[in-house]
Amino acid sequence: MVLSIAVPVGVILGLLAGYLRGTVVDTIIMRVTDVFLSVPPILLALAIAAVMEANMTNTMLAVTIMWWPWYCRVVYSMASSLRSENYVISAELMGASRGHILFREILPGCLSPVCTKMALDVGWVILLGATLNYVGLGVQDGAPSLGQMLSDGVSYMPEYWWMTIFPSLAIAIIILGFNLLGDGLRDALSKGDQET
Repeated sequence: MVLSIAVPVGVILGLLAGYLRGTVVDTIIMRVTDVFLSVPPILLALAIAAVMEANMTNTMLAVTIMWWPWYCRVVYSMASSLRSENYVISAELMGASRGHILFREILPGCLSPVCTKMALDVGWVILLGATLNYVGLGVQDGAPSLGQMLSDGVSYMPEYWWMTIFPSLAIAIIILGFNLLGDGLRDALSKGDQET
């Protein structure tokens, strides 16, 4: 859910800033992005989650607010280099609209790194959500959560060690699985780009 909100916001802002490089729009978008990137993600998520009521929606909102700048920065660098390609210049000379140029000409060239980053980020979003749940700022009212299970299991250590080990292993396996998926996706997309 976090990535389904953060990715479109970051991609659209990155496309706009990259295509309109050197303008006021570029300056505003990238300075706001830099402000968000200057704050450590866990601190920003903890601050947002601490201010709002602790529930799943606010936890996802806290993580989403700090996750979009990474996509904005990735797409910005790709879009600012693709804007000088011949096919983009040709579309501008033919009178294509700005929306056509952004979404039909530049965006397809940005999809490979965005898809790879999304696959890698799923594990990190799950880890950040588990961290917020571990410190008590995430899911409440007995809803199942790996971070909450881990937090509850710590108080029973070392007698009931499995209450801590198994949620920890589940988090590690999920993150490893999505990292392997991201690596495989990156290799597949780079192979496809080399063939074309």
